[in-house]
Amino acid sequence: MPIRESDLPGVGKKFEIELRDGEMVVVIHNTGKREVFRRPNPGADSEKVFEFGDDLARTIGSIIEGAYFQPVEPDTQETTLPGGILLEWYELPPGSPLVGETLESADIGNRTGLTVVAIQRDDEVIDSPGAEATLREGDTLIGVGTPEDCEAFEEILAG
Repeated sequence: MPIRESDLPGVGKKFEIELRDGEMVVVIHNTGKREVFRRPNPGADSEKVFEFGDDLARTIGSIIEGAYFQPVEPDTQETTLPGGILLEWYELPPGSPLVGETLESADIGNRTGLTVVAIQRDDEVIDSPGAEATLREGDTLIGVGTPEDCEAFEEILAG
């Protein structure tokens, strides 16, 4: 799925994304407005499909990315934030040395640099968990850090 990016001087940026049945063109204006066009084939004219503001675009992006609902439970997910910071989801596997530890006793931040920002436990989400939060098998930890922080955490997670 090749993506071509080009500057639109005085307007913003354009992204052309090849799809199986044509192309999708996304224009991000300097004002924050987003426009999505569909092109049935590379030589055809583009037809505008959607237009929305910055806040709605970010909400839709989060939904599409899976921040609100994951139809398939992957072992890890990764989202890159500005500056190369990653937002990742990690499931605590059976036998992980972190099972039964509190966030304080696991000392994840000092050991790896990763910050745990939420814990998903069954249908419950514990946002901004405190140091006393106990980690359980099957919990999904949502963490923020650099790629190096994430790699260091994955080593601890696996044991």
